[in-house]
Amino acid sequence: MNIIVTNDDGIDAPGMAALVGALAPWAQRGGHEIVVVAPAQNYSGMSAAVSDVFGHPEVAYRRARVTSALDVLAYALDAPPALCAILGALGTFGTRPDLVVSGINEGANVGRSILHSGTVGAVLSAAQLGLSGLAVSVQWGEDIHYDTAAAVAVQVLDELVTAPARTVLNLNVPNVRPRDVKGVRRARISMAEVVAAAGPDAGGPALTDEGVLPLAMGTATPMIGDVSGEDSDEDAYLVEAGYAALTPLLGPHENSDPALDTVIHRALEVIGQHLAAERS
Repeated sequence: MNIIVTNDDGIDAPGMAALVGALAPWAQRGGHEIVVVAPAQNYSGMSAAVSDVFGHPEVAYRRARVTSALDVLAYALDAPPALCAILGALGTFGTRPDLVVSGINEGANVGRSILHSGTVGAVLSAAQLGLSGLAVSVQWGEDIHYDTAAAVAVQVLDELVTAPARTVLNLNVPNVRPRDVKGVRRARISMAEVVAAAGPDAGGPALTDEGVLPLAMGTATPMIGDVSGEDSDEDAYLVEAGYAALTPLLGPHENSDPALDTVIHRALEVIGQHLAAERS
């Protein structure tokens, strides 16, 4: 199996070193081939963005080295993680891969923060091209145990390599020593309220012609925060409780809710009437 490794913190990030350092011997044992195709700089929060590919139809790249596995072929791209994954998925850097592994992200990607995550965006983008993917993140902390997340990721990959194509998993690991992980649980995406910047009516600053706005993207950025309102099977709650949380994800697809068909057909009828009236 051929595997592309990417991230959103940049190719020189410690999470990348930990992940590749764990993947290299695993790949050798299993007869897998890995190639690192990662951003040359930090692209956190880019989701599945590919930047202005029409205004800039070329991507600069350079050969790179990952210090934990110097014999692994690596490329640093002037591109966000989703574009790295797409170029890798197309076979740009050798044989077309079967799987993309993204991470290890510095900070959990749980709850609504999943939507904004470049780590997750990379694997969802690759899935649109038929690949499976694993996004790996570790809980924020003063001393981050990347080795714990890497060890759990390898165990998940043992199962993912046999899963159907386009299987996408989001793995969030608590920031503890490997022996202190309580287990791995199937998790739901938390729908806890996002912490938002307060407007003037809520005690926030009044807007002027120019200034700065306080920014809050939710309790998972960078720390998970209060999970008292979450259910015990939700991702942030599980990570805070010391479990690795594993969540299957699905990329963009049609909303097939039957209740929505009535709304759509009614709208189409009205629009059709307006168009007919304009033609008459």
